[in-house]
Parts: sequence; C-alpha cells; structure tokens
Amino acid sequence: QVQLVESGGGLVQPGGSLRLSCAASGSPSSIYAMAWYRQAPGKQRELVARITPGGNTNYADSVKGRFTISRDNAKNTVNLQMNSLKPEDTAVYLCNALIRLTLYGAPNDYWGQGTQVTVSS
Repeated sequence: QVQLVESGGGLVQPGGSLRLSCAASGSPSSIYAMAWYRQAPGKQRELVARITPGGNTNYADSVKGRFTISRDNAKNTVNLQMNSLKPEDTAVYLCNALIRLTLYGAPNDYWGQGTQVTVSS
C-alpha cells in the first residue's frame, strides 16, 4: 500500500513564504503525475500545480509566478514552494499522485490527508 504524507503547512503573514512537502511511502512500481490541490471553506477543490515525471509543469492562473512545484523521482517526493502568499491562498492543501502499485496493476489516484495553510496578519 502507498500513503502520501504532507508537511509544511502553517500560519504566515501576507507576502510571506511556505514550502509544502509530500512523500509517497512504500515502493510503488510507478508514480506518474504528482500535484497539489487546495480547498477553501465553501469552495470547490481546485488544482494548484501539477508536475509530470519528466518535469513538465502547469499551474493555476492564480498562483503563476508565485508558486513553484518540484519533485524528486528517486525519493518519491513532491514540493510546493509558495512565495508572496495572499489571504486568498488560505486553504487545506492536498497532495495527489497517480500511482501504479505493481508492474501490471492499474494506476489509481492517491491523496494525502491535507495540510492547512493560513495567510493572515
């Protein structure tokens, strides 16, 4: 079995920075795209950033130029560097990965438990 474990959330003032990390436990056969989503109270879950194994990235328009996603394929980790944070970035941030557990198994979506990011003065 595989688990995604996030860390790095917290409280930060507007304009500040935070770095989120997510590690996939276990020894999956393959990890495909990894991503960060966020969900604010009363709002739908939205994609923040996604990265492929080859390093191709895409970002939500609202975070372009402020957030950077990266991954370490050898360590099965994905990070999200968040700079110039705004109050509207406040949300629970969730790690997501498309993972194939075994060589001939079907890939499935896995989710972390979420980490709270609060941007407030």
